[in-house]
Amino acid sequence: MRLGISGTLLPDNVTDMTPGIAATIRDWGYTGIFTRLRANRVSCPSDADCQTFRDILTEAGLEHVMATGYWQNLIHPDIDERERSLEILYGGLRLAARLGATCIDTGPGSMSPNGPWAPHPDNWSAWAEANLIDSLKRAADVAEEVGVRIHLEGHQLVTLRDADTTRRVIDAIGSSWVCVDIDPVNWITLDTYFDTRMAIDGMFDTLGDRIGSGHSKDVQLWDRHTIHLDTVVTGSGAIDHAHYIARLESLSSEIYLIVEACETSQASEVHRFLTDQASRAGVRVY
Repeated sequence: MRLGISGTLLPDNVTDMTPGIAATIRDWGYTGIFTRLRANRVSCPSDADCQTFRDILTEAGLEHVMATGYWQNLIHPDIDERERSLEILYGGLRLAARLGATCIDTGPGSMSPNGPWAPHPDNWSAWAEANLIDSLKRAADVAEEVGVRIHLEGHQLVTLRDADTTRRVIDAIGSSWVCVDIDPVNWITLDTYFDTRMAIDGMFDTLGDRIGSGHSKDVQLWDRHTIHLDTVVTGSGAIDHAHYIARLESLSSEIYLIVEACETSQASEVHRFLTDQASRAGVRVY
């Protein structure tokens, strides 16, 4: 398998990428990156800027594995609002292609005004799921046109609330250009926290080869009066990473596991931890 990283030193703007940043990430041991490029959501880098970005990665031996889809609202009941969201998604796909990324990561969005991963009761409605399927069927055509896959990320607070729902949506879309970016932390509940190996098996058994990539972070249950499940850095929570890596490897030895929720100062240690967990699972990290 292969390891990538997001956040840390990676810039928000294409033009801020430097050979030094790329070389540092490669020195940490990672071979791929997941870019957010928040500053480029409404701006369009020039062809020259895109080529410079690609050249920097090539020189450092890094792959541009995943770019952001900007997490727009693909479930909105107002068709005009959904059209605007789709235009953002199309733009994200086209920018990813120009930057040499193999896929984009996007969630379904949320009806909450607080952000694309915030809870709202309408997120779990039948119409939200139907709208998501319709949006992604259309986006799949653009993905195929530009040669960049859409990797869907779920979370229990949004429409893709679990593996069963995600499988149903993927199968309804019916396109090889749309698959799953699995992130077990996002689907861990109180019921599964104390046996994440079982939880991971349930996710993989349900989704199978619909999984195209994975994210790595961790989850911590705090001893408080009400339930608090917080995202923490890889290796400091309950996720059974050796088993998770083994299940990813069973899909493809080329699959990427991309680190999230990691500070720059933690990046080398997280790579060492994941490499050790892979060794325990009998998996080679490239």
